[in-house]
Amino acid sequence: MKVLVVDDDSYIQQLVAIHLGKASYTVFKADDAEQALRLLEDQHVDLAIVDVMMPGMDGFELTRILTQDLGIPVILLTAKSQLEDKEKGFLSGTEDYIVKPFEPKELLFRVAVVLRRSERAVQEHLQAGNLSINRRNFELAIGNETVILPLKEFEILSLLVSRANLATPRGLLMDYVWGEDHEGSEMTLNTHINRIRDRLKRYGATVEIHTLRGIGYKLEALK
Repeated sequence: MKVLVVDDDSYIQQLVAIHLGKASYTVFKADDAEQALRLLEDQHVDLAIVDVMMPGMDGFELTRILTQDLGIPVILLTAKSQLEDKEKGFLSGTEDYIVKPFEPKELLFRVAVVLRRSERAVQEHLQAGNLSINRRNFELAIGNETVILPLKEFEILSLLVSRANLATPRGLLMDYVWGEDHEGSEMTLNTHINRIRDRLKRYGATVEIHTLRGIGYKLEALK
């Protein structure tokens, strides 16, 4: 599992990274929100641990972007314990809240709980527009017609549908379809996306896959 730690305090950043690394998580570090968002243009993560008080964009605003636009679960990390700060954090979309100073065991426990919750949220049956997907049986239906897709295309489309209306980074798609040690290129992914678009148009699907320059793709139902 990949975790992004965003904190302008290098000591806290390193402390969190050390404990996560010992627990076999792959850790990426960013000093502020802007650096974190640049990193996410090329890298997929399963969870972000975000400090509330940072220069520039604060942790609440970054959390809104990560959860609402990118679908990345967030744990907020802060030295404050006031009720209003916790309320603001949860309203911004955070899954959990850790107050500094914290025990390493508490950090690892909360990370594990949020990741398990996120994994359970992945659905077997997906729907977008007139498109229906059964992940268990690898079945795709567009309207009343069953469509056979090659496995790679099915996996790409399934992930896009599961994240309908959310930006899906290229790195996430490539990790999901080809694995973290994939040797596939972005051109290979683009080729699969274009084939999926052709099939969706041919069968009259009421969804579209939009290219998000510098990020990846977003699937949306037609209005």
